Amino acid sequence: MDDLNSEKTLPPARAIRFDRLTDLFGQVPQCGELLKSRPNDADGYRSFLEMLRASQTPEDAVTFTAFALQPKAAVQWGLDSVLSVQGDLSAEDTQIVNGVVEWLRTQTTEARWKTFQMALFAPRKTAAVYLGLAVGWSGGPLAPNDLVTVPSWRTPRAVSAGVLRAIGQVGTENRKGNLDQVLDKAAGLFRVH
Repeated sequence: MDDLNSEKTLPPARAIRFDRLTDLFGQVPQCGELLKSRPNDADGYRSFLEMLRASQTPEDAVTFTAFALQPKAAVQWGLDSVLSVQGDLSAEDTQIVNGVVEWLRTQTTEARWKTFQMALFAPRKTAAVYLGLAVGWSGGPLAPNDLVTVPSWRTPRAVSAGVLRAIGQVGTENRKGNLDQVLDKAAGLFRVH
């Protein structure tokens, strides 16, 4: 009976940053600077995502998703997207992805620092490296003795760059299908908004 009492159902984690879409654009102006379109007062997250997706620049929907989500949710979506689009990973990228997974699982400062350090010193800026940078910039100090705080727009910029890089590295015949796959994952996150 003690085991049953120790189990608790946790409420679902909040995925989006703000309840209202207009608050996202008002409080994180970097999002608006990167997108050609702006929401109107009647737009919800899902409808705005679909509008961007149908636009001349559907890649804006990737950027929007990265900014709309809380850092952990954005990194998880980015990781799922990159892994679904890319084939085999290099040994270095596999190590960084493992660090991202560890941080997502534990949310420890040590896992964040370790992943960030691997990404900072990576020889190439791959999709996995951008995700590692996103983890490092997700909150808290950048290093044990560093009190510098990172602007909140750095993580979504890195997630967006990672996802777009992964999509951009596949053959042109696969890009639309991969973009659709990534945006389908995003739409699922906005199903009630």
